[in-house]
Amino acid sequence: MADTLIFWSKLDLPEPWEKALNASLPDLVFVREEDDFDPADVHYALVWAPPQGFFARFPNLRLIINLGAGVDAMAARDDLPPGVPVTRLHDPLMTRMMGSFVLHAALRIARDIPAFEAAQRRGEWHYIEPRPLETIRLGMMGLGELGLNAANECLRQGFTVRGWSRSPKTAPGIETFAGIEALPEFLSGCDILVMLLPKTPETIGLMSAERLAMLPEGAGFINVARGPIVDQDALVEALRTRRIGQAVLDVFVEEPLPAGDPLWSLDNVLITPHVASVALPGSAAPQIADNIVHLRKGEPVEGAVDLSRGY
Repeated sequence: MADTLIFWSKLDLPEPWEKALNASLPDLVFVREEDDFDPADVHYALVWAPPQGFFARFPNLRLIINLGAGVDAMAARDDLPPGVPVTRLHDPLMTRMMGSFVLHAALRIARDIPAFEAAQRRGEWHYIEPRPLETIRLGMMGLGELGLNAANECLRQGFTVRGWSRSPKTAPGIETFAGIEALPEFLSGCDILVMLLPKTPETIGLMSAERLAMLPEGAGFINVARGPIVDQDALVEALRTRRIGQAVLDVFVEEPLPAGDPLWSLDNVLITPHVASVALPGSAAPQIADNIVHLRKGEPVEGAVDLSRGY
């Protein structure tokens, strides 16, 4: 019986993953859905949002690896085989990528770059007095691994940083808030708000029209978490009226963002195609290989997630 891993993703290319995994595990058989293989040989699945019923074909599945840090899509499924652990990728480069993306987005808003870009298109020399970063309050919603690292990157550059999480957390140099009851105080003090919460039943729709209105007039908004956490229609209206002055959006309720969606036509929005942080095969494959070695030895895997919590 061949020790086989099946790869499935509409977004990720299989070839780099095959090369990286074979460098660590030369005996591992790497297959795609269209390949000719025996489903009984499949012990591992490296996937991003496979179709419903995908896993039922593999009676000997021992491990599911989610291609990314967020496992909300897995938590919502009802076809996961019982007893099979699900892991997510803890690629340190993903954390750095997210931190650099958030910092870039925050600086773009704080340094009025959209106004300069618009002036350039008009052929106009348009001076705006730079604001000291310490006068700009950046709020981080979500203080997990990605959120805390991104918050510290912004803190290091001089922003005044505050953070919100569902349960109390502390972080040096960051004013922290916790719980739904603290949201009004937290949001009212955010000149730029960054969304980095996991998508769970508790966070879906969390940023409603009412809560978006708690932000200061003209605040910046950055979403690198999940689209459904935000009421997208309410966000569009807030951007149209300039209640929210600028936004950088990497995630959406529907992805790819459909043609004709009103977000495409707003001049105060930067849209990126869910690229703030992605798993890179060269740095992430070794941790997958390590877990496969653990299973071969009869040992538990590392990094299994609690799907009941959604992260």
